[in-house]
Amino acid sequence: MLHPEALIFDVDGTLAETERDGHRVAFNLAFQEFDLPWYWPVGLYGQLLRVAGGKERICHYINRYQPAFRRQQAVTVESELIVALHQAKNCHFQALLAQQVIPLRPGVKRLLTEARRQGIRLAIATTSAKDNVIPLLETLLGAEAPTWFECIAAGDMVAAKKPAPDIYQLVLSAMDLDPARCLVFEDSQQGLEAAIAAGLPTVVTVNDYTRNHALEGAALVISHLGEPNLPFEVLHGDPRHAYYFSLELAQTLLAQVS
Repeated sequence: MLHPEALIFDVDGTLAETERDGHRVAFNLAFQEFDLPWYWPVGLYGQLLRVAGGKERICHYINRYQPAFRRQQAVTVESELIVALHQAKNCHFQALLAQQVIPLRPGVKRLLTEARRQGIRLAIATTSAKDNVIPLLETLLGAEAPTWFECIAAGDMVAAKKPAPDIYQLVLSAMDLDPARCLVFEDSQQGLEAAIAAGLPTVVTVNDYTRNHALEGAALVISHLGEPNLPFEVLHGDPRHAYYFSLELAQTLLAQVS
């Protein structure tokens, strides 16, 4: 069996536990900074995560939960307030990163190291802003980590965000990849749908927010990538005898879906 041609990673919730104690907290700090009486508790944020993109998420929240504010002013993702709030949120998120309160998910560094050792190409496909992705990689994986990824497709580089396939199509085009020989790592229904629509076999590593999503069509659904001393839990699919994710398992999954 051939090695995968490339491994393509989502970021938020996939590479690192960024959502609940990272982006959510940063949004709330931005609301405080702008004297807005809004607060996103853990449960509500789980619902808001169904909307991809930070600016889009703020707009959805206003339209759904703040009707009085919506009547005062129309908001779009290009509105001055929305753009300013999102920029403030990104600043707060980067400050949280610097405080090292956001951890990598299990198995991520090990798998990236193994892939690099074997000469497998790496890429990122995320709806997060690139200004957040680069500091996250540098903080959690080291100063050289952004150079590990041949393509970092992020934020507003495409017209439509996940679940549209645009971000994955951008990576495939930029790297001239055969989708059938690549493997995507995602954590959500929206990300899975985007990858599948681009013809990409996908592994989903769920988190507290996405554990109960349907996740139909994934090649494998597991709790995390695992470590030799920290086995993953299998929610869907057949990892054969594997209990942590390796390039050998990647080969097996690609052979199964080909």
